[in-house]
Amino acid sequence: MTAVASQGAVAEADPHSFAQPDKVTVNALVLDLDVSFEKHELSGSAELMLDWHDPAARELVLDTRDLAIEKVEREDESGGWREAKFTLDKPDALLGAALRIALTRQSPKVRIVYKTSPDAFGLQWLDPAQTAGKKSPFMFSQSESINARSWIPLQDTPGVRFTYAAHVRVPKALRAAMSAGNDPRHALDGDFRFDMPQRIPSYLLALAVGDLDVREVGPRTAVYAEPGTIEAAAKEFADTEKMIDATEKLYGAYRWGRYDILVLPPSFPFGGMENPRLTFATPTVIVGDKSLISLVAHELAHSWSGNLVTNATWRHVWLNEGFTTYVQGRIVEALYGKAQADEEFIIAANELRTEMQDEIKPEDQRLVPELKGRDPDDGLSDIPYTKGSWFLQTLEAKFGRATFDAFLRGYFEHFAFRSISTDQFLDYLKANLLDKHPGKIGMDQINAWLHQPGIPADAALPVSARFVEEDKARAEFVDDRLDARALHADKWTTQEWQYFLDRLPAKLPAARMQALDDAYHLTGSHNAEIAFRWYRLAIGSHYQPAYFAMRAHMLRIGRRILVVPLYEQLARTAEGRAFAEKVYAEAKPGYHPMTRAAVEKVLAKKP
Repeated sequence: MTAVASQGAVAEADPHSFAQPDKVTVNALVLDLDVSFEKHELSGSAELMLDWHDPAARELVLDTRDLAIEKVEREDESGGWREAKFTLDKPDALLGAALRIALTRQSPKVRIVYKTSPDAFGLQWLDPAQTAGKKSPFMFSQSESINARSWIPLQDTPGVRFTYAAHVRVPKALRAAMSAGNDPRHALDGDFRFDMPQRIPSYLLALAVGDLDVREVGPRTAVYAEPGTIEAAAKEFADTEKMIDATEKLYGAYRWGRYDILVLPPSFPFGGMENPRLTFATPTVIVGDKSLISLVAHELAHSWSGNLVTNATWRHVWLNEGFTTYVQGRIVEALYGKAQADEEFIIAANELRTEMQDEIKPEDQRLVPELKGRDPDDGLSDIPYTKGSWFLQTLEAKFGRATFDAFLRGYFEHFAFRSISTDQFLDYLKANLLDKHPGKIGMDQINAWLHQPGIPADAALPVSARFVEEDKARAEFVDDRLDARALHADKWTTQEWQYFLDRLPAKLPAARMQALDDAYHLTGSHNAEIAFRWYRLAIGSHYQPAYFAMRAHMLRIGRRILVVPLYEQLARTAEGRAFAEKVYAEAKPGYHPMTRAAVEKVLAKKP
């Protein structure tokens, strides 16, 4: 259970993996898979190329979850294959079951023949009715944090990196796409081959199969989506190439070849997933005005922070998400201006403060929490994202942007294609920033950010002139001194609406709710970010006219951040809980297993 950096040095024990990479590491993977929509099953083999570190080791331990292992083989001295003995440990509810392969000698390769479970946690199988086109089935994976083991037997820890190739057979007329080299012009002949020459950790393995069209939007960028969605998606993501150019100017060359985007059905549980070469994205960001395009900036930024330089274990996830959120802000500023970047950070900072006050325990407010014995997804609150970014903004302010940019560019280059811990980051920070520019910030201040709850009192927050005006107008509206139409909010950006709705009282009088709704038609809004905030306010205000559209929102969208808080708020009252349970009974078949687990956890709590 030890994670190692790609250069062989032990980084830190990984409590979320049974693997023993101090003894042997997987350095390459070859997949050969058949995709069965009838059985909701992947079947085939995973061939693992091994790098042995301990001369005495004769056992390979892999992570699995609910896999049916049919046969294990090892490569012999002549290059042929011989059957190898294996055992599966008793399953752990969180980690799955260790697959132990006994070897008489240190074989360079092993091959596991297996099938996935129809209920594999890292896969979602959608019937045609659950897709945008309603004609063809769809399947997609979600491997982060520890779900790759539910569809591939491997060392499922971010501390191990490997290359991979895959041969995937799917029903004809459907397209397969992976976090690897994808050919936009590939014939829909049911036979797809992929190659990923850069070393990646297991959580970045990704596969999707469905009725997918393609539009190239730049010399190294394309958008994949269902035919009915493709034109809107291509228009929304038309600035992707500009984003790559802007990031390269800041932090060095894009190291992954192509950067494509796959728009998934609405059941996708996240906003985006930074699968290398092929970001998976929610359709909820397609609103027609590019106002939510910062999601693409975030996933692209992962090409430097996360995919290129990776957290060695999940307690260091801020190294992925904090750096990425910081870089996201710099991309948005470069393309859309400082005002929008500042507004988006103010919104995120306010959400973080609310979350810390109401939901996150003090011990989990640290950037480096203890996650042993816990689901690593417990660490994916706003803490690693927003607090991590806020810490980096503080360093930028202390050292100056030019100095800090040079430091970050060197950091990405120095640790490229490696998995590191916070201590390794701190060693690099000290040698390459603190010692070269003494007196700017002390280790006590840095440790406060990393290891103390809350946000340091001297943390600076940008000021938005538009938000200052909004604050005044909101107060007048709440006090019934300003008519809803006098807000002139029909001209507001998505960010202005987010800020306005977030800062309203949790409960408004029915007349004020009706006035807003009459003026701006918030009930049934096609902008999911605005709709979510409106429905949250409607629950607190007992505004019944919004409930029918809210139900449709909860049935249509599986993105956790846009539905789970609604279930949480509804479950606080007996009437709301009854409504939530009825909606969930309808929505459950279309939700991803991750979303189902989150909602069921909420509904299982006693009111």
